[in-house]
Amino acid sequence: MAAIDFPAPRPFWQRLIFAVPLFGWMAREMAEGDADTWYYAAGALFSMWGCSILLFGVPGLYIPALAAVPVMFLLLILISRG
Repeated sequence: MAAIDFPAPRPFWQRLIFAVPLFGWMAREMAEGDADTWYYAAGALFSMWGCSILLFGVPGLYIPALAAVPVMFLLLILISRG
């Protein structure tokens, strides 16, 4: 045993995601932070969606929903594969 115990290295995909400048620190906080972080992130997401509706009107309502369609298709495919 050494005088300093180093933590285990992270997997490559995790290091890659955490290295992205704006998204990385949020992802790290979600992975390693408090349990309440998920609620704050969901509240921020809905607040940003509400601000886009106020700013852009109906397109601000529809465009995020249309952007989520490929994610839902992927989720349905993963569910159907078992």
